[in-house]
Amino acid sequence: MIKKYIFMALGFISLAIAYIGFITPGIPFSIFLVFSAYCFAKSNKKMERWLYNHPWFGKFLTNWTQKRVFPQKGKYAMVFVMSTTLAFTWYFTGNIKAVLWSGVFMALVAIWAWRFPSTLEEHDRRIKNGKKIGWLK
Repeated sequence: MIKKYIFMALGFISLAIAYIGFITPGIPFSIFLVFSAYCFAKSNKKMERWLYNHPWFGKFLTNWTQKRVFPQKGKYAMVFVMSTTLAFTWYFTGNIKAVLWSGVFMALVAIWAWRFPSTLEEHDRRIKNGKKIGWLK
């Protein structure tokens, strides 16, 4: 019983961060949105349904959970935000180690995201041609 409430609290916190990230440049929203959907699946089916039917988030969540589709526009936005974050980090701190370490991790995240199909059509084409989704099974 307590586990359900913990997942529900984590879901609401993660959803709040996703909303903030959706409107604020520099804060990712997709990972928090997926995590909140996971938490609500474990705790509150009504909130999970609401999230999957949400006008802003529903299509992204449905495409991600069912087909692992990460929209092209989101990929470009992610790379743009990462690049500007690195530029600001360099400008305001001048700390080359921080820029390099952050840049390496940001590049790994970008590579991870870029391996997934950008559209449902691309997903279906990969399946039809026997290719892997996201380079993995």
